[in-house]
Amino acid sequence: MSSNKMNGLTMRVLHRYLGFFLAGIMAVYAVSGLVMIFRNTDYFKQDVRFEKQIGPGVQAADLGPALELKKLKVDKEAGGILYFKEGTYDSRSGEAIYTLKELPLVLNKLTQMHKATTKDPLYYLNIFFGLSLLFFVVSAFWMFLPSSNIFRKGLYFTLAGIVLTLIMLFV
Repeated sequence: MSSNKMNGLTMRVLHRYLGFFLAGIMAVYAVSGLVMIFRNTDYFKQDVRFEKQIGPGVQAADLGPALELKKLKVDKEAGGILYFKEGTYDSRSGEAIYTLKELPLVLNKLTQMHKATTKDPLYYLNIFFGLSLLFFVVSAFWMFLPSSNIFRKGLYFTLAGIVLTLIMLFV
């Protein structure tokens, strides 16, 4: 068997079994990617009520960091109670009661895995997955002989995909 045929066969086998191995994680990234499209909406989210004791006397400017809410804005203060969009804070008792919109547990875990950064141990999985997808791109060109009609048609589809990607990026 020639070296080119052996390389092609090896790529096909690696492509096939890596594809089977990564089928589950590809499904996770597909679902979480679709959910993340709607992250600026409340489409998949549900109300979650929180009651936190953060201590009395927290000032309006310090309330957001104390509750770990980045965009908290106090709307009004009356009788020692601070009112904000998500709930209230009683500055005398130190109790905050508020409601947030959050993804259900499973969807939240999927999207957190999708968004993992270098601070998260899951980023190793993301690097492996990204490299595996890059391998799929390259190894796909070893699926058919370059002289075949299917390969030539595949190149046209590849070119069309590249053009579509460029249009989506720059238009």
